Amino acid sequence: MLHDARARRPSAGNRIDLIGVPTDAGASCRGAALGPDDLRTAGLAERLAGLGYAVADLGDIAVDGRLAPAAEIEALAIGASQAGYRSLDNGARPVFLGGDHSISMGSVAGVARHCRDAGRALFVLWFDAHGDFNTWTTTETGNIHGMSLARLCGEPGFANDDTWFAPVDAANVIILGARALDYEEARLIDDRGVEVVDMDAVRIAGIAAPLRRFLDRVEAANGHLHLSLDVDAMDPSLAPGVGTTVPGGLTLAEGQLVMDMLHRSGRVGSLDLVELNPVLDRHGRSADLMVDLTARLFGESGAMQLQPAAARELATT
Repeated sequence: MLHDARARRPSAGNRIDLIGVPTDAGASCRGAALGPDDLRTAGLAERLAGLGYAVADLGDIAVDGRLAPAAEIEALAIGASQAGYRSLDNGARPVFLGGDHSISMGSVAGVARHCRDAGRALFVLWFDAHGDFNTWTTTETGNIHGMSLARLCGEPGFANDDTWFAPVDAANVIILGARALDYEEARLIDDRGVEVVDMDAVRIAGIAAPLRRFLDRVEAANGHLHLSLDVDAMDPSLAPGVGTTVPGGLTLAEGQLVMDMLHRSGRVGSLDLVELNPVLDRHGRSADLMVDLTARLFGESGAMQLQPAAARELATT
């Protein structure tokens, strides 16, 4: 995709740490473990550096390849939590390169620990076609990447250790772009008070208004916002390189509108980029889209032209 590096430039010294978490142990198919290197090859670091950020690629979190899937997920969760905490403590913004969405069990837990220790409220925007709020008793597939948000919000059945894990307040979470919730999962989400803006709501009323209300809450609390960006929130015609495609996703204009609003809020302090599966991608389209959206989140303008309807929504926020 064409891009224009002319942008709203960040202040000097604004630092980003890239942290690779290469795993597909939580997913139903192989390939997402290749995601971190695919995002690197697609030029993520270069795009962010071109916006004036000091970008450090910290490499991948190492794990013993002989571990069973559940043990691999736990080891990577501990590593991601520790790496994210250190990054924030050093004044950088950690960007976690997945890997399937199970990586957020560690990445968000580390951010939550840092926010807890700093006395700051944490808010999470779960940008996803799925709720990932299943537990071992509700799951229909047994896939652990579909349990990430439930674990983070303190649902029972997970062996959490407060040396690396801190929970997220479910009232401070919004799921944006959902269109594939299991029945029991949806009931649990509702019971826990997690806000869901599904694609039916987006099609009826647009995406800007509910996102603005959420961002106003983050601003009022002087909160830290973590964006967990699953590429399957976007329509499969735009992002075919995922193992869990669901038709009817966000359009290009809607995705870039979300990133523009998040950038303008100035509240995103950490980020997951997950579920990119290069094995299933077509000519790197999904990787390019994720890099484009991330660059827009960090202030790049001109990477993708807003469609008129999205431009009008942004102008009213």
